Amino acid sequence: MRKILIANRGEIALRIIKTCREMGIETVAIFSDADKDLPFAKEATYAFHIGEPPVNKSYLKTDAILEIAKREQVDGIHPGYGFLSENASFAKAVIDEGIAFIGPDPETIEMMGDKIVSRKTMKEAGVPVVPGSGEGTSTLEEACRLADSMGYPVMLKASGGGGGIGMVRCENEQALAKSFHSTKARAKAYFGSDEVFVEKYIENARHVEIQVFGDLHGNIVHLFERDCSIQRRHQKVVEESPSPFLSEQTKQRMYDTALTAAKAVNYKNAGTIEFIVDEQENFYFLEMNTRLQVEHPVTEQVTGLDLVEWQLLVARGEKLPLQQNGIAQLGHSIEFRLYAEDPVSFLPSPGKLSKFEWADSPGIRVDYGYASNTAVSPFYDPMIAKCIIYGRSRHEAVESALLFFDGLKIEGIKTNAPLFKEILKDEDFRKGNYSTSYLTQKAFAVN
Repeated sequence: MRKILIANRGEIALRIIKTCREMGIETVAIFSDADKDLPFAKEATYAFHIGEPPVNKSYLKTDAILEIAKREQVDGIHPGYGFLSENASFAKAVIDEGIAFIGPDPETIEMMGDKIVSRKTMKEAGVPVVPGSGEGTSTLEEACRLADSMGYPVMLKASGGGGGIGMVRCENEQALAKSFHSTKARAKAYFGSDEVFVEKYIENARHVEIQVFGDLHGNIVHLFERDCSIQRRHQKVVEESPSPFLSEQTKQRMYDTALTAAKAVNYKNAGTIEFIVDEQENFYFLEMNTRLQVEHPVTEQVTGLDLVEWQLLVARGEKLPLQQNGIAQLGHSIEFRLYAEDPVSFLPSPGKLSKFEWADSPGIRVDYGYASNTAVSPFYDPMIAKCIIYGRSRHEAVESALLFFDGLKIEGIKTNAPLFKEILKDEDFRKGNYSTSYLTQKAFAVN
């Protein structure tokens, strides 16, 4: 694999470029009008304009992307995450052109991308799933009947959903009635299908995921867990590994269950099995993400492995570099998603980033998409960078993170950096005592 095209933008495109450079692989970047001055477009071996800022006129233009890929004679296409990363039709189109898709099979993407099909597949494999409807719910009457049978609160979810889109917590029948049709409409707009289902809401839950990896030779391993419970609007903002909540016995059971899930679909390349965990450490399958995750750096820091390198090795037909007994988890890593957003309302705050500077030191990693004097566009996710802090212990990682944010210099736009400082000082966070409701319950007063 000598040259690949990256069908993405921002920090993940730059992240992939860095590994390719170390492996001697040339990179082809694509950029919209809004992104022409961003670091990824400058750091790639080659970079080509793809269109206007709206995603349907740029990063989702499959035909234009494939045309560039063929013209540049690339050997593979890496989709990053978001955009076309879990689009089975795109993966198939790439493969049909004789180009390697750096990800799982299109069939796996399609199967695991449908929440109802994936739940059924996991249930048949013996993987515990959250109590729910198990199939699409077409009418409000049916949704109410199912909710009554499992008890409120419930979650209304888009079958094809992801990233927290198309998810609504309903406390009672009135709330369910109010949200049902709007959720169906939102599901149709974002995922092309208005199919929704009802699932039991787990109170004070933790969101824990297991990184898995498979190759073309039937080998599948796990790379331990990430706790992703600190969220806003069902979207993760802080992730860490190891989980400060789980017992070693529960972790091992989750690793084994994740491997069972991955083997059930003969999984290839990087993937993540996501679980919801209750206060008694009972865990249930939520979904499988058939791509590299935003939070993969915490796994890289505690294992010492390069997951993008592994993706490229698997895509060119090589065996996984390590077997399960050769993979170790050492130290502690915490990732903070730095967003251009108001730290209280969480509303996006696009604009010119006039200054973005930090002090490099051991254990500090910043995967950035923007630099000083670049503009955060309103057309895309407002994540500026991921700040990943490593320590020999969780206490050391937390203290290092506080020092990092004290020294972080950001000017020009609002960000959620002040919120992270409040989280890091909070006694519950320091004790590992938090759930997916943490930010809602705390309602930090951020200056």
